[in-house]
Amino acid sequence: MSSTPTVARTWGIWTPTSLLWQRKPTSRWPGVLGVRESAPQGSCFHVLTWKAQNGTPCRDEKNQSIIVSGESGAGKTVSAKYAMRYFTTVSGSASDTNIEEKVLASSPIMEAIGNAKTTRNDNSSRFGKYIQIGFDKRYRIIGANMRTYLLEKSRVVFQADDERNYHIFYQLCAAASLPEFKELALTCAEDFFYTSQGGNTVIEGVDDAEDFEKTRQAFTLVGVRESHQISIFKIIASILHLGNVEIEAERDGESCRVSPEDEHLSDFCRLLGVEHSQMEHWLCHRKLVTTSETYVKTMSLQQVVNARDALAKHIYAQLFHWIVEHVNKALHTSLKQHSFIGVLDIYGFETFEVNSFEQFCINYANEKLQQQFNSHVFKLEQEEYMKEQIPWTLIDFYDNQPCIDLIEAKLGILDLLDEECKVPRGTDQNWTQKLYDRHSGSQHFQKPRMSNKAFIVIHFADKVEYLSDGFLEKNRDTVYEEQINILKASKFPLVADLFHDGKDSAPATTASSKINIRPSRRPMKASNKEHKKTVGYQFRSSLHLLMETLNATTPHYVRCIKPNDEKLPFHFNSKRAVQQLRACGVLETIRISAAGYPSRWSYHDFFNRYRVLVKKKDLANADKKAICRSVLESLIKDPDKFQFGRTKIFFRAGQVAYLEKLRADKFRAATIMIQKTVRGWLQKQKYRRLKGATLTLQRHCRGHLARRLAKHLRRTRAAVVLQKQYRMQRARRAYQRVRRAAVVIQAFARGMFVRRIYHQVLREHKATVIQKHVRGWMARRRFQRLRGAAIVIQCGFRRLKAKQALKALRIEARSAEHLKRLNVGMENKIVQLQRKIDDQNKEVKTLSEQLSAITSAHAMEVEKLKKEVACYQQSQDEDRGPQLQEEVESLRTELQRAHSERKVLEDTHTREKDELKKRVADLEQENALLKDEKEQLNNQILCQSKDEFAQNSVKENLMMKKELEEERSRYQNLVKEYSRLEQRYDNLRDEMTILKQTPGHRRNPSNQSSLESDSNYPSISTSEVGDTEDTLQQVEEIGLEKAAMDMTVFLKLQKRVRELEQERKKLQVQLEKKEQQDGKGVPAEQPSNDSDLDQDADLAYNSLKRQELESENKKLKNELNELRKAVADQASEHSPAAAGTPDSYSLLLNQLRLANEELEVRKEEVLILRTQIVSADQRRLAGKGSEPNINARTSWPNSEKHVDQEDAIEAYHGVCQTNRLLEAQLQAQSREHEEEVDNLKAQLEALKEEMDRQQQTFCQTLLLSPEAQVEFGIQQEMSQLTNENLDLKELVEKLEKNERKLKKQLKIYMKKVQDLEAAQALAQSERKRHELNRQVTVQRKEKDFQGMLEYHKEDEALLIRNLVTELKPQTLAGAVPCLPAYILYMCIRHADYVNDDLKVHALLTSTINGIKKVLKKHNEDFEMTSFWLSNTCRLLHCLKQYSGDEGFMTQNTAKQNEHCLKNFDLTEYRQVLSDLSIQIYQQLIKIAEGLLQPMIVSAMLENESIQGLSGVKPTGYRKRTSSMPEGDNSYCLEAIIRQMNSFHTVMCDQGLDPEIILQVFRQLFYMINAVTLNNLLLRKDVCSWSTGMQLRYNISQLEEWLRGRNLHQSGAVETMEPLIQAAQLLQLKKKSPEDAEAICSLCTALSTQQIVKILNLYTPLNEFEERVTVAFIRTIQAQLQDRNDPQQLLLDFKHMFPVLFPFNPSSLTMDSIHIPACLNLEFLNEV
Repeated sequence: MSSTPTVARTWGIWTPTSLLWQRKPTSRWPGVLGVRESAPQGSCFHVLTWKAQNGTPCRDEKNQSIIVSGESGAGKTVSAKYAMRYFTTVSGSASDTNIEEKVLASSPIMEAIGNAKTTRNDNSSRFGKYIQIGFDKRYRIIGANMRTYLLEKSRVVFQADDERNYHIFYQLCAAASLPEFKELALTCAEDFFYTSQGGNTVIEGVDDAEDFEKTRQAFTLVGVRESHQISIFKIIASILHLGNVEIEAERDGESCRVSPEDEHLSDFCRLLGVEHSQMEHWLCHRKLVTTSETYVKTMSLQQVVNARDALAKHIYAQLFHWIVEHVNKALHTSLKQHSFIGVLDIYGFETFEVNSFEQFCINYANEKLQQQFNSHVFKLEQEEYMKEQIPWTLIDFYDNQPCIDLIEAKLGILDLLDEECKVPRGTDQNWTQKLYDRHSGSQHFQKPRMSNKAFIVIHFADKVEYLSDGFLEKNRDTVYEEQINILKASKFPLVADLFHDGKDSAPATTASSKINIRPSRRPMKASNKEHKKTVGYQFRSSLHLLMETLNATTPHYVRCIKPNDEKLPFHFNSKRAVQQLRACGVLETIRISAAGYPSRWSYHDFFNRYRVLVKKKDLANADKKAICRSVLESLIKDPDKFQFGRTKIFFRAGQVAYLEKLRADKFRAATIMIQKTVRGWLQKQKYRRLKGATLTLQRHCRGHLARRLAKHLRRTRAAVVLQKQYRMQRARRAYQRVRRAAVVIQAFARGMFVRRIYHQVLREHKATVIQKHVRGWMARRRFQRLRGAAIVIQCGFRRLKAKQALKALRIEARSAEHLKRLNVGMENKIVQLQRKIDDQNKEVKTLSEQLSAITSAHAMEVEKLKKEVACYQQSQDEDRGPQLQEEVESLRTELQRAHSERKVLEDTHTREKDELKKRVADLEQENALLKDEKEQLNNQILCQSKDEFAQNSVKENLMMKKELEEERSRYQNLVKEYSRLEQRYDNLRDEMTILKQTPGHRRNPSNQSSLESDSNYPSISTSEVGDTEDTLQQVEEIGLEKAAMDMTVFLKLQKRVRELEQERKKLQVQLEKKEQQDGKGVPAEQPSNDSDLDQDADLAYNSLKRQELESENKKLKNELNELRKAVADQASEHSPAAAGTPDSYSLLLNQLRLANEELEVRKEEVLILRTQIVSADQRRLAGKGSEPNINARTSWPNSEKHVDQEDAIEAYHGVCQTNRLLEAQLQAQSREHEEEVDNLKAQLEALKEEMDRQQQTFCQTLLLSPEAQVEFGIQQEMSQLTNENLDLKELVEKLEKNERKLKKQLKIYMKKVQDLEAAQALAQSERKRHELNRQVTVQRKEKDFQGMLEYHKEDEALLIRNLVTELKPQTLAGAVPCLPAYILYMCIRHADYVNDDLKVHALLTSTINGIKKVLKKHNEDFEMTSFWLSNTCRLLHCLKQYSGDEGFMTQNTAKQNEHCLKNFDLTEYRQVLSDLSIQIYQQLIKIAEGLLQPMIVSAMLENESIQGLSGVKPTGYRKRTSSMPEGDNSYCLEAIIRQMNSFHTVMCDQGLDPEIILQVFRQLFYMINAVTLNNLLLRKDVCSWSTGMQLRYNISQLEEWLRGRNLHQSGAVETMEPLIQAAQLLQLKKKSPEDAEAICSLCTALSTQQIVKILNLYTPLNEFEERVTVAFIRTIQAQLQDRNDPQQLLLDFKHMFPVLFPFNPSSLTMDSIHIPACLNLEFLNEV
């Protein structure tokens, strides 16, 4: 079948009978789409013509369209409804969504809100609609879409005689008595102005209440919620009330008013949720915006009525579009659409007594549809005949293209109407006159004879006269913005959504077609100027889109013929029907159908369908055309009934049906033959089955009888066998029972006798063993006590002797004789000391091994003794009494000693507490005295000069606040600088690691240390004791990377780096001086170079040896401390078990303490030796200058003795090492002396400056009056007292801190004492339960979660990785905000609970470093930075909230107070976290500014956010191309608002504190202000009145955004004050002195330079405006010369306000937090 046939296949005329669906044997489409089921207003005839496709509209898979057309009242709506009902009935739905019911339910809704009664039709559609019904590949309905065209809004406020408003108004009034509609305050329709203008409010035969119930059901079916339905009805009712608002004119006639007591206005405001006062005001007033000011003007009565009617029309139109959009949402589907069928139900051709803009648009649409019908039915059909070379005589038809050109061509009726709408004072009369002048010569345009306000257009159907009154107003469709803004602020969401600015007013764009449309003719060119979207322009665009859709589909036509114009039933006017048929082109269609060939087949399709009619011999021919010719010639004898074209076969009407009949007969004969054969085969099969079943039944019956007989014989034999076996089994069981009883009795008797003998032997053996072990244990215990006492006495005696010897040695060391004696055997002593240290180290190791062996043996022995004692106590309880009493006495003594120690600790604590209280009381008393004195002085000063002091105090307060802000900003800048230095340090460390990894010469640590000691730098081992030196030593021993992880080490390192930098500069200067001196003395020292080289080599070796000895000494010390700690821990663990034997542990501790003291003594001796060697070396050098011969030196007393060579070498090395150490000490002392001298000089300079300052102040006071001198002296005293008061406060804070530490230590000791008492009580209870022979396992009770998380030390890195470094913010979407911070605090709390300070320190340090690592990696990710800022702040708040300080616990609950920290004070870490938060905040601001800064200039200054200002440009100035971004680089204000919306959403979703969000937007608005103002000050092309207007609008939009996000309290608007004043300056007058005064009083936030710069750059808009004169600028400068403005012209857009992190406690408790599985924290255990 051809895909584009052009001949009407059938047409017919039907009477108004019941609904018929005619199905032909050769057609899948109904012959009759539909007729009215009833004809209340008259009969209607429907002529259906569609393109013939052999009854298969879906065979070629083309989209279809049904165009229902005709005059108004001809029945188009009912025909379209029946067509959709047919499709839904035949096709069905592809899913369970009942989409076909929703498609049908859309009709009652659209009829209720879009249909009304007219003089020609009781149910006239006052809008056009095109419904696309989508089908899948199986041609089942999957969805639908509806587009509407040109709703007649004027009908809402005006109806002609015998007409009605839209049906929904009358339906709602009919249902006003329902209970749910009582709040609508509605009555009957006659009581409302908008529904009673037509006179008759009732349609005969129509029940509005019943129709309203159908409308509500349809709303429910398409998915409109009940709440939305009530809102829709409220809006409709509000329109009725708005029409009844009474407007009273004032006496002057230029203004009017609405009574405040007007009930209808109150109901209108109540139903729409708007303010009554505002609506009452803006109904009678309007706003006029000029270049300089904004005026509010009153309106006359007619203007107010027009404005009210315009508002009512706009509300109804927006509601109409909203309902259409929701119907489309209900009909929308997500399934893929294969094809669709569109049904077009559009308003018919209309002509009334008074025709206006709506009738013009309706008739214009009918002209377009008629042209489309002619194009398909006539043009394409006849072109097809010519193309296929069929003999054909062309038929003339009416072409309405000239009429369409009259309407839509360039300078046509619509184009002239749009032009007149753009004219500021355009009128309908002017537009009509332009039509007369332009189109008077057109054959389709005429001018009425008796009127100058009307024009006549000759349409295809009739001649229509249009009255031009109201054309311009309806085309503009303007509504006052103030009234719309009131509706936007409605408290009802639906009302606010209706008037949202983002909604497109064009109804044609509510849905987009899913087909590729290529228009048949080129679209009209748009004019050069940009079109304003008028109603005519929108309607023309939507109509073009409809034509393109219809042209892209296969159209079918339903022509509705109106039988009479009086709406009478069963009355047919033949002349009127023929007139309509001729106007619609149906008569020409009949002529074509009669003379033409409506059916056609391609040769291929004809062969495939009718090959069953071809004979077998003809099928052998390969030429299909020849086969088709032969078949047709044999089947159809009349050759005029068909024609052969080039590619197709054309048939007359009825011939395809004849072929189909032959084909059906052929199939019917074949079917009969097949049925005969199949039925015979079925009967044969049935007989065979019956026979087989009979044989099978007989066989089974005979087998059943035989099996039953065999079963009976088997049962009889089995019964005999069972009886025999049962009798035998009963007799056997009786015998076995008697035998087993006898055996059991014998076994019990023999066992009883044997057990008695065994128990007696066992008791004797156990008694012997217990006696042996107890006697051995008692002997060993006595020996251990005696040995311990002897060792203690020996240690005490030796310690006393050592102290006495030490004192004697110290006294002797100060004498010169002792120096001589020491010099004799110094080398040997050093060697001995080294050996002694080695021996002591070995002893320490052996002692540690012995201690571990002793403790293990002791534990084993105690366990054995416990077991033996338990066994022994069973037999001899009376012998253990004295021993138990001794143990009880020993335990009591230990308990008394513990109590005494506790008492001593409590006494010391109370004493210190009393002293602190006393000190605090004294300080408070002193502070009170100072306050009293201050108040007295203030009273005296107030009596002398009240006003002055008040002003000064206010100024001082402002200065103090300013200084506080400056101090905070300086501190945050320091934090920023610290982060920059830290980043630089990381980079340097990375470079060092890279350099270390590169191949080449690498210096070993020993060489490095030796070279450092040679280069006048202090080595780490010999540096002074302090925090910085300990830090450097930590860096040297542990390594850079581990030390860098500690935040406290970072701070110390930074300080130490500064000191080393200063010291390096000093040493550089000294080195330069030394090089100059060496350059002068080089010739004299050349002979001694060889000896110096040898000496340097020896010195290098000695330094290496010294460094190794020192490192070994440090290692020994560390091992000793670790051993001591391990012994103490082990002793504390075994204390309950070994409470009776603490002697071994105390003995070992005493030995270790003595060894340590002896090491200290040896160290002091070494220092004394070093000093003596240095002094001897100095004497030797002094003697060398007087006696050059080296052999002439004074010999040592023992120098002549024989010394072994190895001892001499070792002694020499020791001396060299000592010399090196002493030299380093000497250098350190010299540096200390120099530093002290420098410090003293600095103090002297400071004192001099203080003295000079005091002298200057003294001189100044002498020049003052006596009263001023008194006031100045009082101020000096006050400042001094405040400084002292601050010092005292710092002292009190230190004392309080020490007090807290002592309290925590006391708590720890008390806890240990309680643990000891509990252990003792447990031991006693275990002794009392010695009767139990078996162990009892005690199950632990499950407790509730306490809000603590436990983890092992090895899992710390995994915790930081999963919770910090590799965590994505999207992972925690939907979880508790700041969840990582809560988890970290629960881990810290558990470490505090177990009193593990190392764990707390390691966790916090790792967390901080992990956060820094993440921020460094994502330094441009706003979401990640905001995420960690919120978590860091929350962790800081948790540390404050649960710190235990009462100031932070005011808002805690009792449960939260239980979660406070018990043992540690983390104040220092709170400061570190605060600094980290500042760094993150600065990085967040940097990222946000980087995203916003490229948008600011384009959006604030260059983009045209106010339409119409583009034409207002400065005259005489070229367009600046370098600064005007084009294309994608330009931004608008909406881009900035969208970006800030994204910032706000991210920060709110991640739980960032609201105070911080306010500060973020304050900073961002300051940057917008600075960048915009700087560009304004530097660009002349933007300094104009239009730019000021643009800036005012943009700033107002930003302020509205701030208020919408509740951010107006952030101070962001205050930061924009300079830009606001600059915009006002551009708009103010700049001529008279009064203007200058106004500018000076207004522009307070702008400096004088900025004001003058803007005035100099100001450029006039046009020739009517003048530039700012030089005299005016000088006047401004003269008036502003007293200002103290800064000298800089531009603002610093990189300036950053100091940030504050206020305390924001959390209401969550730790035990209520759930850890999601996505964090992979399974290793955390809930405590």
